Amino acid sequence: MGTQVARREATIVNTYGLHMRPSTRFVKLAGTFQSEVWVEFHGARANGKSLLEMTCLAAERGATIEIEAHGPDAERAVGALAELVAAGFHMDDETAEN
Repeated sequence: MGTQVARREATIVNTYGLHMRPSTRFVKLAGTFQSEVWVEFHGARANGKSLLEMTCLAAERGATIEIEAHGPDAERAVGALAELVAAGFHMDDETAEN
């Protein structure tokens, strides 16, 4: 069985974008998976398990990021992380009203 690779796009919906608190939640969730996790935004690529790298992406509200995972649980990792982003990182005080 080879290494699984999974990719999915996700749109940042929380008001202040990918700053320290949402990045922390993303990194914490990414760390629960065995797979390597990468996030791309505007040509920059960040390790999804690195708080510094994730924060440096500085993706603002409305931005689309690509989440990619390589490993035995890649599909589950990408699905869970995309759901976290879509849920505004569960930061209700920052989720924009439509």
